[in-house]
Amino acid sequence: MTGLHIGFQPWGETLEELVDAGRRAEEAGAEVLWTAELHRSATVTAAALAAGTTRARIGTAIALAFTRSPMITALEAVDVDELSGGRFVLGLGSGVKRLNEDWHNARFGTPVPHLRETIRNIRLFWETCTTGAEIRADGEFEPMRIRGYQRPFPVPRTDIPVYLAAMGPYATRLAGEIADGWISLEICSPAYLAQRILPELEIGIARAEQKNRADVDVVVSACCSISADRSVAYRRSAGLVGFYASVKTYADFFAFHGLADDQQAVIDTFRAGASSDDLADAVSGPMVDALTLTGTRDQVAARVAAYAGVADSVKLSPPTHGLPAAETRAAQEEIIGLIGDLTGARA
Repeated sequence: MTGLHIGFQPWGETLEELVDAGRRAEEAGAEVLWTAELHRSATVTAAALAAGTTRARIGTAIALAFTRSPMITALEAVDVDELSGGRFVLGLGSGVKRLNEDWHNARFGTPVPHLRETIRNIRLFWETCTTGAEIRADGEFEPMRIRGYQRPFPVPRTDIPVYLAAMGPYATRLAGEIADGWISLEICSPAYLAQRILPELEIGIARAEQKNRADVDVVVSACCSISADRSVAYRRSAGLVGFYASVKTYADFFAFHGLADDQQAVIDTFRAGASSDDLADAVSGPMVDALTLTGTRDQVAARVAAYAGVADSVKLSPPTHGLPAAETRAAQEEIIGLIGDLTGARA
């Protein structure tokens, strides 16, 4: 598809199934295979995909930035980059405060300066770790002192691309300033991208030296549900929309799309005791239409095309929230077929 790079986030009940899906998506023309961090480790899954594929880039979307030390993140990145033959992309995100502090006992800090220091340290380690020189970096959140260390193995690249997931204006500006790419949530419309995200990215890009918009890969993550049966396609996507709508932090995002009341209905259901994976029935049709790529294959292809001119890349992923494995598997097969159509691999 002219002007858009097509990526895919494979799913599998087992790593074997996930890697097989990634391999078939690569054969269909996917340029990047992305891994998430929630039910699996993003970096371990990336390593499995790196070993099981040959051409597509392998990226984390995202690895949690604060639950590993910058040194461990840097080591995992160079190892996966080596395993993949230089195909790795390190996508990082802060996550939310509760997840960091309650689930991982990790310091959350103030996200934007904490991310800045984390990425600085990762890049500093890549540049220095084979020399034996002292690594010294001050900081409020990630001070780093490394003496007496020298990596005895080569680092294939010291300029592994670093992408940032961001929605708020300050984090988005940071992505424009210091990152090689920006990654959205799995719900991000072309209008929101054009009106809210790109202006903030431009502010960040303007702060950097010798950098322009072409230097930042804008990656839209898109939940994708394809079926000739409209009700099936919508039911699959609704659970993911409900998951995001249950988070009050995203109130401005839903209000931008005229969906504030729709979001509140989901929040009310969640507060009444429904789990975050059991909110599909509270999600309205307009929410699914506005925020996901849902419909027949032709309809979804047209929805993907709507990102041309505002995004550089689209990351397609099957819905998973509140669905049995068979439903996610069926959705995934449709996406792999769509990728072949979009890239011309099935022509």
